[in-house]
Amino acid sequence: MDLKNYFETLCSPFTENKQLINSLWNELETRYSEKGRYYHNLFHLENMFHELEAVKVNISDFKAIAFSVFYHDIIYDATSKSNEEKSAARAEKRLGELHINNDKITIISQQILATKSHQKSDHKDTNYLLDADLSVLGKDFKTYLEYTQNIRKEYSIYPDFLYKPGRKKVLRHFLELESIFKTEYFKEKYEVQAKENIAAELELL
Repeated sequence: MDLKNYFETLCSPFTENKQLINSLWNELETRYSEKGRYYHNLFHLENMFHELEAVKVNISDFKAIAFSVFYHDIIYDATSKSNEEKSAARAEKRLGELHINNDKITIISQQILATKSHQKSDHKDTNYLLDADLSVLGKDFKTYLEYTQNIRKEYSIYPDFLYKPGRKKVLRHFLELESIFKTEYFKEKYEVQAKENIAAELELL
């Protein structure tokens, strides 16, 4: 997937300023290619778009959700607990430069913030975003293991005795949810496998 072209096409209805669009893309590419991003990188965005394309017909505002995908992890620091807030703030600033209307920017910001707790939303589009973000949990176990290894690399600053309890807490949080996936499409596609994968990882920790 050509993410740069996708982003340019997404921005073009809002501005004719090619230099601005290029500048915004360069920032995204630089951020998502930072050293230490073994999972939260451009490949993660590609996977999310791949998942969302399959349910595009069910999404009310695909442009908004696409901007949310691009900006939801623009700020990512494994030691920070405010990545989503910082990412939402950055999105608001950059989308303001594109002169996107404030209502749409607010929706995008709220969608990004929703990726912090992954609680079911009253906003249908947001639930599709959350499910696409977590879709890796329901992949085949080999893919899931690669994901867990990449997450571990991102948290390499922490020794096992700190990392493992934190990781277990995250995984148990997912299992305690009424369902990991919020939409029927993703629930049917990934829920059973996701719970099996998480249970298997907990056994390994």
